[in-house]
Amino acid sequence: MKHPGADDARRIGSYTLLGRQGTVGGNDVFTARTDAGRLVTVTVVRSELAAGPGFRDRFSAAVEAVRTLSGAAFLAPVVDADPDAPLPWLATGFTAGLPLRHAVDRHGPLSEPALRVLADGLGRALAVLHAAGTVHGEVSPDSVLLTMDGPRVSALGIAGATGSPAPAPTDDMVDLGSTVLFAASGGEPDTGALPVSLREVIGGCLYPDPADRPTAQQLVDYLRRQNLPSLEGSWLPPTVTADMAAAAAAAGSAPAQSGAQGTQDSAPDLLLPPPVIAADRGVSRRKLLIGLAGGAAVLGGSAAAVAFSGDSPPAAGGPAGGPGAGARPATPSGGPSSSAPSASPSSTNEPEAILLSGPDAVTAWSRTGKHAPTCLEATDKVVMVVTNTGTSFLDTATGKAAFSGFDTTNDHGTNSFKYPTAYADGVFYLLCDTPKATNLLAAFDAVSGKLKWATKMAASGPGGGTHTALYTSGYVAAAGSTVYVCGTLLVLDGKFSAKDPTIGYIRAFDAATGKGLWRVTGTDINNVLVPPTGTHLLATSAVPSGKSGRVQMVDAGRKGARGWKVSVQDNGFYFNPGWPMTCHAAGMFLFAGGAGDTLFAVDPATGSEKWHRLFQSKSGDRVRIGAPFPSLDGATVYVGVGSDLVALDTADGTLRWVARLEGAGDMGMSNLFNASLRMGGRSARCSADTVFATDSAKTLWAIDAATGRARWRYRDPGQPDAGFRWTVGGDRVFVASHLTMTAIAAHAR
Repeated sequence: MKHPGADDARRIGSYTLLGRQGTVGGNDVFTARTDAGRLVTVTVVRSELAAGPGFRDRFSAAVEAVRTLSGAAFLAPVVDADPDAPLPWLATGFTAGLPLRHAVDRHGPLSEPALRVLADGLGRALAVLHAAGTVHGEVSPDSVLLTMDGPRVSALGIAGATGSPAPAPTDDMVDLGSTVLFAASGGEPDTGALPVSLREVIGGCLYPDPADRPTAQQLVDYLRRQNLPSLEGSWLPPTVTADMAAAAAAAGSAPAQSGAQGTQDSAPDLLLPPPVIAADRGVSRRKLLIGLAGGAAVLGGSAAAVAFSGDSPPAAGGPAGGPGAGARPATPSGGPSSSAPSASPSSTNEPEAILLSGPDAVTAWSRTGKHAPTCLEATDKVVMVVTNTGTSFLDTATGKAAFSGFDTTNDHGTNSFKYPTAYADGVFYLLCDTPKATNLLAAFDAVSGKLKWATKMAASGPGGGTHTALYTSGYVAAAGSTVYVCGTLLVLDGKFSAKDPTIGYIRAFDAATGKGLWRVTGTDINNVLVPPTGTHLLATSAVPSGKSGRVQMVDAGRKGARGWKVSVQDNGFYFNPGWPMTCHAAGMFLFAGGAGDTLFAVDPATGSEKWHRLFQSKSGDRVRIGAPFPSLDGATVYVGVGSDLVALDTADGTLRWVARLEGAGDMGMSNLFNASLRMGGRSARCSADTVFATDSAKTLWAIDAATGRARWRYRDPGQPDAGFRWTVGGDRVFVASHLTMTAIAAHAR
């Protein structure tokens, strides 16, 4: 058992090597024993990493930082290290258990209760590390051990301690999510394998945009609030615990003396069951994010260089608008009435793409607070700033306090699946908690700053026995005299299946009083578009594996009665729970259809198609468009397609301009518009004459709505790893970065 850095064939430092466990992050991992008989796990750093500039100093500092964490739950403590050895090494407390990969490879995916224990334990471990200012960087099926008391991970990951560039806490959350997903699926990057109680939060860990991922503490809090019954007995199946017992017995029977008889070849080759570790096994972060973010369009490169082509002209004698009023749309090819003609023009004489380039923005004002904003909403006069300690209202012109604040808070803030603020007709709406109450919907007068009303929304519905319905609020929207809260309903009956479709809900409240009006639930409600006017809502449905999605009208005037519906083939990415991948403009609903490469415009009342536009890649790779969003007057609709932002005439789909990004994004791939990366959320907004959109390089662009040329760009080198939060009010953009709020005028120079 020779190893570089060992002072003889069987020792590293003062530790006798007993057997090789495997590799983690390319570093060799051994079971070892002290001269006093104590078992430890020794990780020996690979030579190329140890030779890196500044490695040993960073490694030494990281070791000192985590020594204080000994005893923290679910963490294997650091007991010794030598940064100056020929090959640096790290010794951590030994834990008898099975590597997660070995357990899943041999015994299959874990059960729903075991997955919850795994997610909770890893979340608690990472929460401790992140609170101490440390990032792990190596959470994986190979580094996580299953023990009788729960999962264990080392208090120090070599990559997290020394990586360059250094990983962020949000990277740890991707690793946590991919590890739990591996345990649920056996290795396939399919979130449908997750049980219902974990699908939302673990799916959130895997969002392409780091800003959308929960923190470790938020994940732990989420699981705690579900209040599911505690497990009785072992959290793992008997076959796994039997292997764990064998591993512990094998480790305990290893020779204790450093001078034991025999050559290195007669030493035990392995004292723990062998983890199956191969370079191509498991779910890498890059593979997972690419797979979940929609394939070739997200990869950028040639797939982001998009050509735009109109469809064939109307058939002779065919009506220009498709099916007549009241007709039920036909859906043979994945769109709303594919036989209907398209008003899209041909691809000839269409404008060339404009490469975005502009000066840095000039700020109007900046203000620093005591707590980082979690979500923002603004009018032309007031910005509502929500933190985890309270809610403030700032004057948009000066940044000074406009009204007295409130103790309403929102810890989770804004992401792709959650948007807890809204504004309509002079009123701010907020999904929030207070020190004395949770799960509230509050309404604030945007002129006076006074609380209009606050409604307690039950976190759970009636069930009886062990059956409980748990409401998780996703986002709030307002239209006319009604406020809508949408989210996911979890039925906690202990009989989850990975194939269970997501159950969504819509709850309607009186905008004047907060009184509940009606509610509907169903697997045909995954996310909901609430137009600013009218009573027709648009819902998209869950997509079980191998089945089509559905776009459906929900009639608010009939208390949520279902209306027309169309099937959307091969388009699962657009129907995850969260903020809608749809929009309303010029009296029409717009949404992605076909294979995710076609934008459809339909009549809200009947579903009859007005026009559709197909987006094609010059390279022939698959294209998937992002969330469409409208101008304030509804005359123009914008849609992200990889590195392109496209402006279309809402009336007929005519192409107006194409703005194109250059350079690399935050993950090293092509720079892409977040409007095409994200499953939802507001990554793009408009003022009267300006389009604001963020990209994957964490830049906010202000684009002239008439020409597609950049007015300015805003970049913050000191922004959080997850990126800044922002919103639009009047002709200003308001950006929250760490503790600082910044205002920028639309025409700032």
